[in-house]
Amino acid sequence: MDRDPFLLVVNPRAGAGRAEKRLPALSDALRAAGAEFEIARTAGPRHATEIVRDALGRGVRGIGVVGGDGTLNEAVNGFFDADGRVIEPDAWIGPLSCGTGGDFRKTIGSPDVGAGGRGMDALANRFVAAKPRPLDVGWLEMIDHEGVPARRAFLNIASFGVGGLVDRLVNETPKWMGGTPAFFLGTVRALARYRSQRVRVRLDDGPARETKIVNMAVANGRFFGGGMQIAPRAEIDDGLFDVVGLEMDVSASFGLTSRIYQGRHLDRPGVTFERARRVRAEPVNEGDHVLLDVDGEAPGRLPATFSVRASAIHLRG
Repeated sequence: MDRDPFLLVVNPRAGAGRAEKRLPALSDALRAAGAEFEIARTAGPRHATEIVRDALGRGVRGIGVVGGDGTLNEAVNGFFDADGRVIEPDAWIGPLSCGTGGDFRKTIGSPDVGAGGRGMDALANRFVAAKPRPLDVGWLEMIDHEGVPARRAFLNIASFGVGGLVDRLVNETPKWMGGTPAFFLGTVRALARYRSQRVRVRLDDGPARETKIVNMAVANGRFFGGGMQIAPRAEIDDGLFDVVGLEMDVSASFGLTSRIYQGRHLDRPGVTFERARRVRAEPVNEGDHVLLDVDGEAPGRLPATFSVRASAIHLRG
């Protein structure tokens, strides 16, 4: 199994500072399990992308990420150069979750670290013993908030509709509240002000169709929004997105909340489920800003194209 030295990228602000507080104990647990690594701390937004891109360019082949889903997203973007080409297909990324959401961790079944560091040894032992395996990456082309075309990778889930508004509200919520309560409160507040929007969607080479949505998830992983199991059948290595749409009025979506947390909503009226390698979405009404949620961040809006890059990199953990 791979025991080569790796780089541990740490977001010291993740989880209201929990990442930095837990780093000494995590480092000790990793070393006790036989790991060799260097530590690099991020200093601000998008710094993780720069750190990872530089590390892979100088021959590092493993990246551990201490932070939340947003830090993990920034790190995976560092696996691609400025032109969108993967820098090193055999390199691996490994989440050591310690942020607000932790949704990708739930998809891969990585141990949670509780109060007082409970579960730290289990997390470290699993991480060190794990054999890197192929991992699909989503590739998104979109419009950013300044109206400029942009692109980025994502590991977990990208969605459009109310999710982008939820992200904005969650980012205004005190981080001490924790992931699930923060996202639940953000979702309730967002739904109270959101009005379903009309979008035009095309999957692969199929026909375009118009629909009214509360939200539509283009999923590589299963969970988003602090534990909502929006795509309970998704696999991170099957070369396909699970596309789950809440095609209904906002009032109808309130009744689905508990089912979505449990992953028991796919058979409900107004919920659509399909699989695709490529998804194209745009507003029906010119001038509508349909916001994006990408791994818990809100980087832009439709029109957007989502494409699977099957087995683009490797996952450890």
